[in-house]
Amino acid sequence: MRDLIWHFFTVGGLVVSLLAGALWLRARPLSARPRRFLFLVAVAYTVFACYGISHGIGRLLTVGLEPFTADDVPRGRTAIVVLGSGSFTARGWNGSSYSIVDHAGATRVLEAVRVYRLIAADWVVSSGGKLRPTDPHEATGITMGDSLAALGVPASRIVVETTSRNTHEEAIVVAPMLQKLQVQHVVLVTSAGHMRRSLGVFRTQGIRAIPAIVADPYTPSSWIEWIIPSDLGLWKSASVVHEIIGLGYYAARGWYRFP
Repeated sequence: MRDLIWHFFTVGGLVVSLLAGALWLRARPLSARPRRFLFLVAVAYTVFACYGISHGIGRLLTVGLEPFTADDVPRGRTAIVVLGSGSFTARGWNGSSYSIVDHAGATRVLEAVRVYRLIAADWVVSSGGKLRPTDPHEATGITMGDSLAALGVPASRIVVETTSRNTHEEAIVVAPMLQKLQVQHVVLVTSAGHMRRSLGVFRTQGIRAIPAIVADPYTPSSWIEWIIPSDLGLWKSASVVHEIIGLGYYAARGWYRFP
């Protein structure tokens, strides 16, 4: 389902939709339905590809969330939990490989480092495994952990988790880790649109986390990019729709606890 949603909000999804409409029109040249379908496809993708529209809808997911400050955490042993996003592994002709975080993971690492420096946290948990065992890319928990260390977080304070496949599993796996670390407070680092679902999932595991939202990895550089359909707009729409569906699905499964 996740892959299907993300594919819909790509050029490939548009091509498949247009091809389906064209074949339908060829099979039923006198019918008005395929023409209506093609018109709706054109309108839908125009709306979804407009960054300003998807950004406005996405703001509903971030109401009440503000950038983290040092005053947000009381005194006591504290752990920062950075939720995984994704990784990319490049491979050379000689079999060598090099793995890095993706764009969302990079912003989460930057925020985790900022929070660490603000509060001198006792631990930083880098969380995230592979979506599938056959995934050729490195587990995001490892690549984020490497990036955290490269940006100055002592390796002795970084704890890596690589078995979880989604946010629900991250909460299940990380909760007992936090108990062993004997921390009193938890700061949760993830994307702004993903934060509300993440907080609810950790609440089901008895963890009342303090949110630390990250900066948007992609922001239009000019006003025209806010109103002209683009790949960036489709990406933003995919993120928003994924979170809206995710909230409903998690709530239905009992994985999300409301405040």
